[in-house]
Amino acid sequence: MSRPIQIYVDADACPVKAEVYKVAERHRLRVFVVANSPIAVPRDPLIERVTVPGGMNIADDWIAERAVRGDIVITADVPLADRCVKTGADVIGPTGKAFTESSIGMALATRNLLEDLRSAGAITGGPRPFSPRDRSAFLSALDLAIVRLKRAGFGHDKNVT
Repeated sequence: MSRPIQIYVDADACPVKAEVYKVAERHRLRVFVVANSPIAVPRDPLIERVTVPGGMNIADDWIAERAVRGDIVITADVPLADRCVKTGADVIGPTGKAFTESSIGMALATRNLLEDLRSAGAITGGPRPFSPRDRSAFLSALDLAIVRLKRAGFGHDKNVT
């Protein structure tokens, strides 16, 4: 029996939750929507809302402690992505960018540089607005990750109907 694929969503500022729900429903995958405040989720036995206590990195810790090889993590948080890549999970940002063993070092370095520049006042703007192209790229990346995991022997939970 293959291990089921599970999707973990770092949900506090995730703009692609609805897309995750649609794809997960199509593939019959379990989704954990993790946030430190209650978030509305569809009434579906495959979708579980996880509300963690407030505090630094509590949601990140919850996800990182559970995500393993064969799981998919959705996050824009680069340090969380790093932790999950190290456990073997597939990690995808909301814009469709995959965080991998070969890309996470550069992503961390870029994040740290931008954080330093922001704290020095050299950068005052935030990220560019989320676009329809980002949404489309995300959907493609999520489908690709699921197909790749299924080919590697992971699958849906046979106990869920």
